[in-house]
Amino acid sequence: MNIASFAPLAVVLPILGAALTFMLIRYTRAQRAVSIALLSVTLLLECWLLASVWDGGTAAVNIGGWLPPWGIVMVVDQFSSLMLVVSSAVSLAVLIYATGQGMADGDRDAPVSIFHPTYLILVAGVSNAFLSGDLFNLYVGFEILLTASYVLITLGGTGPRIRAGVTYVVVSVVSSVLFLIAIAMVYGATGTINMADLAIKLGDLDQGTRTLLHVMLLVAFGIKAAVFPLSFWLPDSYPTAPAPVTAVFAGLLTKVGVYAMVRTETLLFPGDALNAPLMIAALLTMVVGILGALAQSDIKRLLSFTLVSHIGYMVFGLAMSTVAGLGAAVFYVAHHITIQTSLFLVTGLIERRGGSSSMDRVAGLAKLSPVLGVLFFIPAMNLAGIPPFSGFLGKLGLLQAGVELGTPLAYALVIGGVLTSLLTLLAIARVWNRTFWRKPTDAEHPDPVLLAEPEASADGRRTGTATVNLLPRTMVGSTLGLVVFGVALTVFAGPLFQVADQSAREMLERTPYIHAVLGEDAPVPAALPGRQAGGGK
Repeated sequence: MNIASFAPLAVVLPILGAALTFMLIRYTRAQRAVSIALLSVTLLLECWLLASVWDGGTAAVNIGGWLPPWGIVMVVDQFSSLMLVVSSAVSLAVLIYATGQGMADGDRDAPVSIFHPTYLILVAGVSNAFLSGDLFNLYVGFEILLTASYVLITLGGTGPRIRAGVTYVVVSVVSSVLFLIAIAMVYGATGTINMADLAIKLGDLDQGTRTLLHVMLLVAFGIKAAVFPLSFWLPDSYPTAPAPVTAVFAGLLTKVGVYAMVRTETLLFPGDALNAPLMIAALLTMVVGILGALAQSDIKRLLSFTLVSHIGYMVFGLAMSTVAGLGAAVFYVAHHITIQTSLFLVTGLIERRGGSSSMDRVAGLAKLSPVLGVLFFIPAMNLAGIPPFSGFLGKLGLLQAGVELGTPLAYALVIGGVLTSLLTLLAIARVWNRTFWRKPTDAEHPDPVLLAEPEASADGRRTGTATVNLLPRTMVGSTLGLVVFGVALTVFAGPLFQVADQSAREMLERTPYIHAVLGEDAPVPAALPGRQAGGGK
């Protein structure tokens, strides 16, 4: 049996879990167990899908027996299956973290009856977007995950969360409307929205029409991916949400936008007409984002700006239109999902232990909580690109691809990438020095809990006259697991880079994708001038 036949389960299982957890509204433990169990099964299924395409190959499944280009098709290749595995692994870690937070706090920030079904719907939307073989189903995947995110970002109903939620909803609706208009225009121009079929038919359009459709899709996906100057909304929206929600948003939602950009740029618009604007956008995204991070005193906002900044690396790899550049970008997407999520989970622990995520209020955590220091230090160094971590390897791959390309704009991106990496290290060093290294008494506005001398008590939560916020083991354990997963990306960087490079080669060739969806007899148009499936132009 074709392994792709099981791909729809990556969407169906989380939806089934959402229904079951909603039915178990009065049974808290059962609800938690069901959500974790079904997401674990989903992860195992996706690991199987990745193993089936590890050495290459693309498979497709037609939903409902409708043959393409008329029916819904789901496509499994190395890129989509790698994204499925990484996203579900991260989602499972965040779910366990949120469960631990809910048990410790009495579910004040994440009511079980709301959080678990909504979270699983979010996972289903992400999986659907990664597997979609047509533009409208991709739109449906976006809408599923965005609808769930509207609920998650406003959990707790506080004023700041509602205000941030309104901004997030407005921006998301605008990008979705643009995407829907672009789909309508694509269908009007070609008579199809199946991406494999579009790969053939878009080449027959005149240059002006093709460029208009190209720009419309890029703008819609650029908003979702937070590419400068379309990234203004992110630093004000993400930090206000509960820690697990912020973590999964930072790790996954922008990367779905990046995935859509990679898929459409390589499959539908294989020329290099907009590569130069993409490179300029990548450079501005990197530099403006990291400069914004340096100006922050709140760790959540600082990480939100670094999130924007490092999207620029991925767009840089895509814009080079080479196997080396795209392969490094695929590797960097997997790395960044894991590391950025880890850092936001650690920030949630910092907020819990120190009472705040502001560097003006929190200090001395290296002594008060050495484990928390280690959990922050490892992914922070990884994000900054310190050898031998996967962040360094991904950035090195991108910079080497830029040097191989050899254009003035590519060299500008190489310089910008090095500068951004150094400034990221500076931003992370500020967090370490102020939050972990200096004494609590040196903080500008120290929280009383950090000044209290801890004394053992029966429940471990009160010492003298001050309340000491100890960290629940479930939250620490899930964060540790994700940090270890990030280290594993370094240990197995060789095989992962091999998969990323092979995935990039197949995406640039387009033949495996088109033949998997439309059959071996489908014609494969030649790439437009300017793109090479090999290393350069």
